[in-house]
Amino acid sequence: MEKDKLKTVDLFSGCGGMSLGFQNAGYEIVAAFDNWKPAVEVYKDNFDHPIFDVNLRNKESKELVKELNPNLIIGGPPCQDFSSAGKRDDTLGRAELTILYVEIISTVKPQYFVMENVERIRKSRILREAIKILKSAGYGISMEVLDASYCGVPQARKRFFMVGRLGETDDFLLPYFSKNLSKEQMTIHDYLGKSLGIEHYYRHPRSYKRRSVFSIHEPSPTIRGVNRPIPAGYPKHLGDTADVSENVRPLTTVERSYIQTFPKDFIFKGSKTNLEQIIGNAVPVKLGEFVAHALNEYIDDKKENKLRHHGQLRLAMEPPEMK
Repeated sequence: MEKDKLKTVDLFSGCGGMSLGFQNAGYEIVAAFDNWKPAVEVYKDNFDHPIFDVNLRNKESKELVKELNPNLIIGGPPCQDFSSAGKRDDTLGRAELTILYVEIISTVKPQYFVMENVERIRKSRILREAIKILKSAGYGISMEVLDASYCGVPQARKRFFMVGRLGETDDFLLPYFSKNLSKEQMTIHDYLGKSLGIEHYYRHPRSYKRRSVFSIHEPSPTIRGVNRPIPAGYPKHLGDTADVSENVRPLTTVERSYIQTFPKDFIFKGSKTNLEQIIGNAVPVKLGEFVAHALNEYIDDKKENKLRHHGQLRLAMEPPEMK
């Protein structure tokens, strides 16, 4: 059954990974909001709908979201304060943007919402506070940590998703996640073949206690916001899949966007430093698409059940001679 397009707004959209994933799955993105100009400019180059470069803390910005009257709000509030790359302090200001996000949802009251964040948010007091606000607003909530490599992305990137629907019971979407996960992780070779022209590549580690050389025949580790060259005198790690040589190099900026499953015609303009950050911060397009398709299936099943119920009710009410 064809699903009616849900009018969707993307908050904290970045360059549009989640927007593109949901758009590919048939959702109508009517607007996006972000407050970092380099990401906003990339978004503008790739979508026809507007993106507003505003601070969502402002009353006027919240009113604008409300005026758009979306059926669905999606977004990934900045996660640095929860992430393993950050200070892991959820009392810092960016973590409070998660509360801002759910407060906007509880005020606008879209039928559905989707929030993406790092896995570590599950242990935070901020998430407990956010859930309390959403439950008070009447949302049934499904929460799951998805490994992108089982969702059509050649990257072992674990991300937390919280999906809500007004008036629904909790965990309503979990069966749709689990039944659509791949049996095996997707590798770079599965996704890109030999188009990179290399078998092994360098990814700068946070510590030389971790390996740095990876094979294209495995999922990529998480694409981060930094991309450094191989340092002189790099100490080989026992886990490296090859020696550092002329055949091992870091992935380029655009290759990293492919690992994030952005299409090859997606336009990335800006400084290299900004683009690396923009790409590293993005929700992988195919991961957004996976969540969107799960929600599609749930919505279609609800419609089928409703029609079946109405049909049975109509038959039961008809006089015997009409049956």
